[in-house]
Amino acid sequence: MTETPRPTPAEIRAFRAENPRMRERDVAAALSIPEAALVAAECGLTAVRIDPSANRLLERAPELGEVMALTRNESAVHEKIGVYEKAQLGSFASIVLGEHIDLRVFPGPWAHGFAVMKRDGDLLRHSLQYFDRHGTAVHKIHLRPASDLAAYHRLVDALRIEDQAQTLDWDLAAPVSDGGADVDVAALRDAWSRMTDTHQFHGLLRKLKIDRRAALNAVGEDYAWRLETGAVEAMLRASAETTLPIMCFVGNPGVIQIHSGPVAQIQTMGPWLNVMDPTFHLHLRVDRLAEVWAVRKPTADGHVTSLEALDAAGDMVIQFFGKRKEGLAERPEWRAVLEALPRLALTEAA
Repeated sequence: MTETPRPTPAEIRAFRAENPRMRERDVAAALSIPEAALVAAECGLTAVRIDPSANRLLERAPELGEVMALTRNESAVHEKIGVYEKAQLGSFASIVLGEHIDLRVFPGPWAHGFAVMKRDGDLLRHSLQYFDRHGTAVHKIHLRPASDLAAYHRLVDALRIEDQAQTLDWDLAAPVSDGGADVDVAALRDAWSRMTDTHQFHGLLRKLKIDRRAALNAVGEDYAWRLETGAVEAMLRASAETTLPIMCFVGNPGVIQIHSGPVAQIQTMGPWLNVMDPTFHLHLRVDRLAEVWAVRKPTADGHVTSLEALDAAGDMVIQFFGKRKEGLAERPEWRAVLEALPRLALTEAA
């Protein structure tokens, strides 16, 4: 099978100039290139290649002051306004535990980094953008009016690398696995019942060699039950009405970004479900949610219940919990909200 010729940097820039209103991801899709190739084509013009090391960024990010942190996957965009604080760095995983910016960072997938300048009317907007080896966005930092622009330029100078090529080599995405169709239900339920912490769930899946979707479908309704797609919006609106503090997780292989606290401004626009609060913005494509689940996991503090939405490939799009402190039981108000959400009829699930 012959690969379609990749557009040159000049062709990429020409297409962008002809379509100034198109969003970056739409331009990349139209050209059959990843978003990182779109950014790379601007090197020497409006972009600078920088060291893609996640930990080098986290060491310096607090210097920027107030910024907007953005983490996304194909169906959800999670934006938090705040300061990068209390970073704990590790080779496999790092943590940022700021008052507003709360991240779990996995440095391995971070492959390309860019400092980007973009003209927006009379304004010149600055950002730091990171991508994986497939050219897919991992994490972005957008400067705001209160950000320290001088610190940004110092950071870019420190992280600038010698290679400033306008071309980008990227790896094609791996084929989607079926996740293991055969599930030993007895073993799954036994391992599930023995959990004492929600973080043990990933190890459980690895040990049994199944994916999340297979586990949710097999474990039984005492631990996981299907909900209607509209349950996500219903949960957000119910939480907003009662100012119930929640936790919202959106991630990709390189970062998981977390909001903890109440939500207030819930809006819909076409297929997008949005939260538009002062320091937290969420944009969720509800039309891409293939399965929505309420999931109950045992912990040392009692059962903890989550709302989890998967896409057609079985990948996690977004996950919600009731906000709680370690060592405390789950809020009964959160449990009540989830248990009242509309369940998917068995005929629909089939």
